[in-house]
Amino acid sequence: MTTRDEIFSGTKEVDKKLVFNSGNLNDYLKKVIGSEFDIVSIKQFKGGQSNPTYLIEDKTKNYVLRRKPPGKLLKSAHAVDREYKVITALGKTDVPVPETYCFCEDENIIGTQFFLMDHVDGNIYWELLLPDSDNNQRREIYLSMNDTIAKIHNVDFQKIGLSDYGKHENYMARQIHRWTKQYKDSETQKINEMDNLIEWLPINIPEDNETTIVHGDFRLDNMIFDKQNNKVMAILDWELSTLGNPIADFTYHMMSWRLPAAAKGLGMMGSNLEELNIPSEHEYAEMYYKKTGRSKIENWDFYMAYNIFRLAGIAQGIVGRVRDGTASSSEAKNYESFVPILGKLGWSIVEEAAK
Repeated sequence: MTTRDEIFSGTKEVDKKLVFNSGNLNDYLKKVIGSEFDIVSIKQFKGGQSNPTYLIEDKTKNYVLRRKPPGKLLKSAHAVDREYKVITALGKTDVPVPETYCFCEDENIIGTQFFLMDHVDGNIYWELLLPDSDNNQRREIYLSMNDTIAKIHNVDFQKIGLSDYGKHENYMARQIHRWTKQYKDSETQKINEMDNLIEWLPINIPEDNETTIVHGDFRLDNMIFDKQNNKVMAILDWELSTLGNPIADFTYHMMSWRLPAAAKGLGMMGSNLEELNIPSEHEYAEMYYKKTGRSKIENWDFYMAYNIFRLAGIAQGIVGRVRDGTASSSEAKNYESFVPILGKLGWSIVEEAAK
């Protein structure tokens, strides 16, 4: 059986529909990096469902380019300008991010907007149970990941110039509306449980006015780890980041403990975590609480149901891009069967909590 590591790790030749004029890019980057800059090769990273990502090899070092995909796009999706803004701002903090170089709005260069950042050389893990790591390494990786999400939520976003990075109120209502719209705009099949969640979530939002930077898709495979000490070197894929509710962000990350191990590599429920030396859900949550000054999380069931609904919205968006011909990963077509599973799981949490 092919593993997620084998499917998503490394680079490949650029897909034909995602090829761009390398001469234009070379000329543009000479003005940014310096006249000595000269592209040796361009490869496409296998991972990344949304914004196509490229390895740009220069004579002396490597860079990473993130761009909007070409073609018909959902409104507010593929926000590479926002990714560039937040990564650049977080470069002033202890949150590990790559160094950024430029954001290009001129679509005449490569056909869509893009930004350039450092290529960080480390390990990316696509399998939550880390089958190729030993018990000490697994523990180090999970502890660093926990430390990293706490760092994000502890940042004073006003001090680093991100006061206007998102609205400061009604985050949950706006998010539920956003993902409902994306789901409906991309809908390819009727799923009763998703319709139930669309009706239930807006009228059951907890009162919570806390606002921090939120990553929006914080998970193992969106981080690069140091090959020696297993600490997070860089957090990737900030496309869904904004100002919002840190509890929603953290419980999205915690879905890994609630989703079955067979769920597209996104879950590990049913696995013997103690044997693997991976923290339990309770232990992992307690570590985060201490680092962010909390004692517990209220309304856990609401946030978990919301996040599973949100993940279904993201997955359905990928299915919609397959339908529209703009999906950038060969795995995207497999998500259609995953959406009803998520819908059933999300609604079952609501039903269980009501008993």
